[in-house]
Amino acid sequence: MLKAYKYRIYPTKEQEEYFAKVFGCVRFIYNKMLYDKIEYYKKTGKMLNNTPAQYKKEYSFLKEVDSLALA
Repeated sequence: MLKAYKYRIYPTKEQEEYFAKVFGCVRFIYNKMLYDKIEYYKKTGKMLNNTPAQYKKEYSFLKEVDSLALA
């Protein structure tokens, strides 16, 4: 028999803001990398090997969140 556990967290206002920032950056970097891969493939027919670290220079707000969240 399998058991399931549910947990509920009650973050502080500061933690909620941090989570929103992290999730927003993760969503942004995923969509940006996907868009760049698709465009590169359309132009060259080859796969682009990009990493989140390549975007930190162009988008400084990505430096504010944990790098492991973006990986």
